[in-house]
Amino acid sequence: MSITLTTWSLEQTSPSDLRPATPPEGDDVVVRRAEVPSAEFSRFLYTAVGGDIRWSDRLHLTYEQWQEIVEKPGAEIWVAYDRGTPAGYVELEAQPDGVVEILYFGLIPAFRGRRIGGHLLSYGTARAWDLAERWPGREATKRVWLHTCSLDGPHAMANYERRGFRLFDTKVEQAEETGAPGPWPGAYA
Repeated sequence: MSITLTTWSLEQTSPSDLRPATPPEGDDVVVRRAEVPSAEFSRFLYTAVGGDIRWSDRLHLTYEQWQEIVEKPGAEIWVAYDRGTPAGYVELEAQPDGVVEILYFGLIPAFRGRRIGGHLLSYGTARAWDLAERWPGREATKRVWLHTCSLDGPHAMANYERRGFRLFDTKVEQAEETGAPGPWPGAYA
């Protein structure tokens, strides 16, 4: 069965575009960079966050392919932890000409609706803007962009817009409907 899939691409072209969210109250939520490239941890985050919203584009990758992604120069994963438990993540990819893409962003379902998402997106976007400071020889960031689609959570687009991202492209296509793969096969059947 086919579905209509809308994909929106959004961008910021200046660090001043970022409108940070208010961090969650208390000291329970911290965001840290996963500094050791780990295919296992990256895959865990990907399936835990995207399993119920049909993220499947990376599920066919081999271990070696996944490890290559996380070891790529300028690739960073920033993880939000709530009292020591991973709650969500932002994955950044440095691209040519001072461009950084937010490849993946989201929260594990149990952590949604708790004001963590806006904070994590704000933090991750700020890290996209200062990425060159952590990667010697990397050109300063001039543009941060991402895409979201009609399969993502109902609050995704509004969160991006509240953080200062502006729409620059919309694509509508027919796509094959797939089930939600879950963090393991059949988890959301």
